[in-house]
Formats: sequence, structure tokens, C-alpha cells
Amino acid sequence: MPPDTTKTVASPGRLLITAGPTQEPIDAVRFIGNRSSGRLGVALADHAASLGWNVRLLLGPTCLSNSDSRVELIRFRTTADLQAALEHHLPSCDVLVMAAAVADYRPRITDQMLQGKHRRKAEGMSIELEATPDLLAGCAARRSEGQTLVGFALEPRDQMIASARAKLTRKSLDLIVANPLETMDDACIEAIVLTSRGHEHRTAGAIPKTAFAPWLMGVIAEYRHAKT
Repeated sequence: MPPDTTKTVASPGRLLITAGPTQEPIDAVRFIGNRSSGRLGVALADHAASLGWNVRLLLGPTCLSNSDSRVELIRFRTTADLQAALEHHLPSCDVLVMAAAVADYRPRITDQMLQGKHRRKAEGMSIELEATPDLLAGCAARRSEGQTLVGFALEPRDQMIASARAKLTRKSLDLIVANPLETMDDACIEAIVLTSRGHEHRTAGAIPKTAFAPWLMGVIAEYRHAKT
């Protein structure tokens, strides 16, 4: 049964959403990125604002933007940019929805490399990668009492549920949205939300991300309502 979205009206709060890709520079011109559009996070921000939530959207390098003027928009580019923004804004939110597609690795570069451009060489080139910080786990470690943390697990279908359950526990989350790889950069999403209380919510197949926004906000509100 779909969650009761009317509960979101009765219990608005301060919502922090991350969305879109990160871009990790190789030099002054090139970067390593991903295909995340940010469409889902933007839809969540706009819908939540329409329900009376105080919404702050941290949005990566994408051509999309929020349409509701009540959403406070803050742009980031790199994982380091997003990490700094989360450290600053996490303490003042009630709910964090971590929908951004954050890079797991970034090129190990120097300031000098950022000032120029790698020239083409016939022998090719090698790029050394280093792991990025686990931003969601870092937020979980710094969370305040009463905050709700929502993560995402983008995985192949055959690994999706097991991976999401493991991530939910490993990162001490309240809810996690498990969705298949083909969701990225698509207008629709087919998702399963797992909660730390052992509950499971499923969309009715693939639905538009604009329709998923009120559905997920209903799941979040239901979880927080049961917590109080």
C-alpha cells in the first residue's frame, strides 16, 4: 500500500537534499564524471517545498535547476565541494536525502596540473586514482539526535537488495532507496525503500521521477511520524 503523503503536510521540517553528479578534475580542462542528471533530487526539492518544507538543495554540475523559488539552491562541483557544504549545512537540517552520485575515486593531481592541459601523446597516459571520503558515512557519524538520513543504492538488479541492506547497516542510515542501474539519467525510477526498522516499500513498477518525489516524501514522513 502506498504511504500516506498527507502526513508530510502535518510535519514539515528542514530538508537537505544532495543531487546530481560530481566532476573530479584531471587538469584545467578535463574531468572524470558520471551520467547522473540530478532530476530526482530536483523533483524532491520542488515537491517538498510545495508541502511547506524548508528545503536546501545541494546540486552538482547539471543543466537542471529547481523550479520552486522557495528552494535554496547551492551548487557544487567536486566531492570536496560537496563535503564542505555538508559539513556546514548538516547541523541545521532535520532530514538529509543523499541523492547525489558522488565519485568513489578521483585523480590524484597537483595544483600545477590544474593550471594547464595534458597534451595528447602517442604512448597514452596513466592517471592515478585515490579514494574519495565516504560522505554519507561521515554525515551519519556527525548526526544529531532526531535527524533522519536517507541514502541511495544504485546497483545491478541481481545485487540491489543485498547491497542496499548491507549499506543501510554499514552506514547507520534510517532509510535507503535501492534502484537499478538503468535509473541513472532516466525520467523514471523503479525503487524499493528499506528502513532501519525492517520495513520495505516498493513503487508500483517504474514511475516518473516527478511522481516518485511525493511517494518518497510520504515514506519519509511516515517513518518520522512513527518515530515520534
